[in-house]
Amino acid sequence: MSKDSTTENLRAELKTLADTLEEVLSSSTDKSKTELEKLRAKAQSTLSDTRARLGDSGERLAQQTREAAGRADEYVRENPWTGVGIGAAVGVVLGVLLTRR
Repeated sequence: MSKDSTTENLRAELKTLADTLEEVLSSSTDKSKTELEKLRAKAQSTLSDTRARLGDSGERLAQQTREAAGRADEYVRENPWTGVGIGAAVGVVLGVLLTRR
């Protein structure tokens, strides 16, 4: 799954949750106790679904990060001097940027 589709899915989930909660809050004064319980149950269900999906997305992101770190580690082990050179270049760039401030 690409980052763009994941971002769009998260936005859609959060919009659905916000819409449901807005419905609960805006109609709470006009509804009977039974209708309020139905709206409350709907809001809780939407919240649970959103939390589950956000948790799944977080786990996928963590897995991708672990894989990228593993590939970087493997590359540096196979090419140590290239890794040292890249590290030194990053250090020089950061040093220049920080001393300008």
